[in-house]
Parts: sequence; structure tokens; C-alpha cells
Amino acid sequence: MLDVRRLVLLRDLEVHGTVTAVADLHGVTPSAVSQQLRLLEEETRTRLLERTGRSVHLTAAGRRLNGDTEHVLAALERARSRLHTAAGSPAGPLHLACFPSALAPVAAPLATALEDTHPDVRLHITEAEPEAAVRLLLQRRADVALVYRYDNLATPPSEGVEYRTLLTDPLVAVLPRHHPAVRPDRAPLDLRELADTTWITAPAQTACGDAVLQACRSAGFTPRVRHVCTDFTAMIALAGSAGHAALIPLLAASHLPPALTALRVTDTALARTIEAAVRPGTGHEPAIAATLAALRALRPEPVGWPPAA
Repeated sequence: MLDVRRLVLLRDLEVHGTVTAVADLHGVTPSAVSQQLRLLEEETRTRLLERTGRSVHLTAAGRRLNGDTEHVLAALERARSRLHTAAGSPAGPLHLACFPSALAPVAAPLATALEDTHPDVRLHITEAEPEAAVRLLLQRRADVALVYRYDNLATPPSEGVEYRTLLTDPLVAVLPRHHPAVRPDRAPLDLRELADTTWITAPAQTACGDAVLQACRSAGFTPRVRHVCTDFTAMIALAGSAGHAALIPLLAASHLPPALTALRVTDTALARTIEAAVRPGTGHEPAIAATLAALRALRPEPVGWPPAA
């Protein structure tokens, strides 16, 4: 009988392209991955890989085996789902991987909701950015992953997972209340009004940093960046102390100091879509289904946020 764990390694090699990437995904050494793949070839008595120098590619037989592997993994997930469904009400551990800016507005209320409605479900939360969260999901170290994608970047979804859209989180401009672009009616802001303002942004090659840079360039200017950081709370603190502008997700703008205000922007594509990711075939397991239902019921929004004009 073929070892399912080795089949998963072969599947991941086709998806991620290198032995090193597969090793990082599973938290092992590249040599350990290579050894397991060699053992899989011995088990199947078939040449599954073509090795050219440091490059490794799947043979036609390897690709065929991967196609069958997806059916095997889906069948295993369905079997687990039926087993858990037969057990009755939601119970047991539920591991959630969650990106940092959703911990307070989404993950914390989720914990309270599950405690109130399904006290036998034991929620375990791990902080992880989307790429790492999906990796935990594929490693079976998370059952649900909260992830996001910035709409103006058109980032493709990860393979091997299913997505449930939860909400759209628009980006808002955080500015000093005395900034010339802040009008009494708090009308949505055209980014071109911030062309001469100094900015605080996330680093380049991060999703938020790239989304803000692309939005500004689409508005006809490149932002004059004074500070670079990844933490939205730090961005707010810097904006409050130095008067620079920042463009951050609405969920991160819950607690602004009195000197700052947040304005919607006219570019409606400037938002991130927040999704719950699960492995195929697991969405009907009682604990996972209960978690997804609780997430859909949550409608997080900063307290006191005014309605759109």
C-alpha cells in the first residue's frame, strides 16, 4: 500500500516546484523530502521524477499519480467528515490560523460566539499571515484559515483549498483632523488629494505595501514615504505623532487617537476581501461547519464608524 504522506509530498512538489519549498511547507529538511520521494519511487516501482542538476520535475507517470492522489485525499477528508458528522454535535479541538489584523475584530469575537453556542468546541488560534496560514492548513495543522486578498492586486487563490468569502474590508485614509483633504462632511477622499502628503506604508513586496503603491500610481503619483512598517497600530501611532498619511484596512482603524480621522476613498477597488479557507471535503465537519457559520454571522466594523455618504 502506498504511503499517503509520501503521495502528499509528491503532490506538493508539483504545486510548489522545488524540494526546498516542499521542505519549508512541511517543516523538514530538503534531504528528508528527497529520501521520502525516492522511497515512493521504490514503492511504486516507477520513475516519478526527472532530476537535472539541482532541478527536479515530475515525469508523466508522476503527474498521473498526482491526479489520483487528489482523489485519495478527497476520499480521506470525506471519510473523516462522515465520522465526525456521525458523532453528533460540534465538539473537539478546532485550530484556526488568523492574520494579525483580524485577531481582535474577528478571531476574539469568534471565540466568544463558539463558547456561547458550542461550548464543546475548543478553539485554538495561531497568528499567521495568509501564505503561512494556508501552509498550516495544507499541513493539517489548521482546520480553518482566515486569509485576505487585496482586490487591486488580483492575487490568484492558493491551490488545494476551498474559500468562503466573509466580507470586504475597504482601505481608509488615516489623516490628521486638520489635514486640508478632511472636509466637514467627511466625503470620500480622492487619493490625488494626498499627492503632496508624506506617507507611512508597509514595505514593498508585501501585499499591503504593493496595494497602496499601485493605488497611488493609478491616481497619478508615487507616495513620498517617510516611514515603513508592517504593524497597523504602529502606523496609526506614527500618523498621530507626526501628521503623516496612512492607508490601512477599515478593520485596523478601530481605535484612532483624537487627533486623527479615517476617511473612505473614492477608489472602490481599494479593499481587501477576507475569506475563510478550508481543505476540500472538510466544510461539513460539525466543528468546522459551526466555525464557518459563526464567522458568517460576525459583521465586524469599528465602533462609531459613520455610514458611507
